[in-house]
Amino acid sequence: MSRRFAKRITETSKKDFGMFARALGREGDLIHLELGMPVEDTPEHIKEATVAALRAGHVHYSDLQGLPDLREALAEKMRRDNGMDVAADEVLVTNGLTQASFAAFFAFLDPGDEVILLSPYYPQHVGKIEMAGATPVFAPLDASDGFSIKRELIEPKITARTRMMALVNPCNPTGRVYSRDELQVLADLAVEHDLLVTSDEVYEHIVYDGADHTSIASLPGMKDRTITMSAFTKAYAMDGWRLGYLACDRALMPGLMKITTSEVTHVNTFIQHGALAAVTGPREVLAGMVADDQARRDLVVSRLNQMPGVTCPAPGGTIYAFPDISGTGMKAQETADAILDSVGVVVESGRFYGPEGEHHLRICFGAQTLERLEEAMDRLSRFFNDL
Repeated sequence: MSRRFAKRITETSKKDFGMFARALGREGDLIHLELGMPVEDTPEHIKEATVAALRAGHVHYSDLQGLPDLREALAEKMRRDNGMDVAADEVLVTNGLTQASFAAFFAFLDPGDEVILLSPYYPQHVGKIEMAGATPVFAPLDASDGFSIKRELIEPKITARTRMMALVNPCNPTGRVYSRDELQVLADLAVEHDLLVTSDEVYEHIVYDGADHTSIASLPGMKDRTITMSAFTKAYAMDGWRLGYLACDRALMPGLMKITTSEVTHVNTFIQHGALAAVTGPREVLAGMVADDQARRDLVVSRLNQMPGVTCPAPGGTIYAFPDISGTGMKAQETADAILDSVGVVVESGRFYGPEGEHHLRICFGAQTLERLEEAMDRLSRFFNDL
């Protein structure tokens, strides 16, 4: 039949929007803590640079790889902050990290290939891997060990079909910021088994308590096999701008550009001037927003640990808490549903992120003001005390 869907639609996992979809159409005063959407507004100097570019006539086609000045600024940023040996021609500006990961999977995966993801995992990557014809393979991390990366948990998942490992660091949903030693485990496996690595580092700036974010591409032997991806989404509160970038060895770039230029030609021209203002602007703005995130984190973690049946380690990074609710005896999804129904707070089931997320919830503390978070914690406290 002419109207049939392609197999990449019918034979891949259904797109699941989790608790956001369950909350749609609900009446009443809901507090949304399920979406990773920053509560802050985009900083004013970024908006002003974008408006100025628009008024100056930067409205036409531009460099397919991204504005040269922006790519140079991003390369300098990665040399300075990430310890990566990156040149401007090794940077590609993308429509968010979403397009960066899409390009990486479609450029380097064939049907029958396998990709290892650490579980709990980021579900968005799974769908793209499947659409590329490859198979996601999940390496389970242990909650009792703080979801640490251990060789013995990952190496058994590697087969002759394994092509790639997909890393998220800092990790959504657990909030882990992986140590250099943990990343070295993955690097050793990548070199030994000749694997590519995609490294989703969208939360690289949002780390707390002196945590040190390390880019795996900065480790010896990893530059030529790593696609490092980041975005302006979280750190600069630019989620609606859909603006990100990737960096890789220049030998990998032609394949990536074949995907992105076929999709969108290039990223919107004038908003790249806003991105340039973000990268080159005052770092105090970024530090101030991270400090606000830490205040929200401290409030949420403190309150959660006072609730019966709930324990919550402080995340080292990201804008998510990942409390353990096993003390309640309830499953993650039934708990999230009951919280929505009884107290009007929308939180995500940890099971949404794989079996290792069972008996956890993911709570986005970056999505609301402190006042609104206090109200959410009061409601959650009533819920857990009433169990």
